[in-house]
Amino acid sequence: MLELYHNAMSTCSQKVRLALAEKGQGWEGHHLNLRARDQHRPEYLKLNPNGVVPTLVHDGRAVIESAVINEYIDQVFDGTPLRPDDPYDRARMRLWTRQLDEGLHAASATISACIAFRYQFTEGKTDAQIRETLNGYIDPAKRARMSENVLEGVRSSYFRAAILRVRRMLDDMEARLQAGPWLAGGTYSLADIAVTPYVTRVDHLQLGGQIAARPHLADWYARIRARPSYDLALTQHFLPDFVSLMAEKGAAHRDEVEAVMAG
Repeated sequence: MLELYHNAMSTCSQKVRLALAEKGQGWEGHHLNLRARDQHRPEYLKLNPNGVVPTLVHDGRAVIESAVINEYIDQVFDGTPLRPDDPYDRARMRLWTRQLDEGLHAASATISACIAFRYQFTEGKTDAQIRETLNGYIDPAKRARMSENVLEGVRSSYFRAAILRVRRMLDDMEARLQAGPWLAGGTYSLADIAVTPYVTRVDHLQLGGQIAARPHLADWYARIRARPSYDLALTQHFLPDFVSLMAEKGAAHRDEVEAVMAG
């Protein structure tokens, strides 16, 4: 039996759903409402002490951390391999997946919160309610970052470094894709899966011009969205209110965000 504890719009959950879709692997889903802090409930913390999504439960055993989960999926389930055969290409694949945990995921979360998701935390709520929600984050560093991002928006001290980190991802992808169609050699791999949600988030935040300005990246993104797995793992799970919020607030802040990215 295969169970996935996930969230529809979570970038890490999207990565794992992509890997499962590429393998043609079915799963039973448990959707967690992150704004309601389902991920901090005692019963979930028994599965994932870090209080984050996703968690994969296979035959009663929990696997956590999306990069680890995806390698597990590729090793355990039949289907097209998602890791290159060549050791050098496999090493390059791991460099792409590793960087997400070394600042890129936090950067994407920061720009998402500063531009759009902060409004989900603040609109119609008292200061006390906002603080109560923010204080629910288990990781002190994440709690501090999210608190400032929610309260200050694009004026947050975390915003500039975050948007420049995302720009560097786009630049790195454009440079790499000049040499071939995929990020880690000649075949689609976990490297492409890993960054797909983050490029999608750039697009949802109305920064698609940054993608279009990089022709090799734009071609890669078009091919990614044409894959059946994208529809199964991402499009069918998109929450309209989240997507419309990102579109509205992304458009409202586009000029100032673009100015930071150009700086």
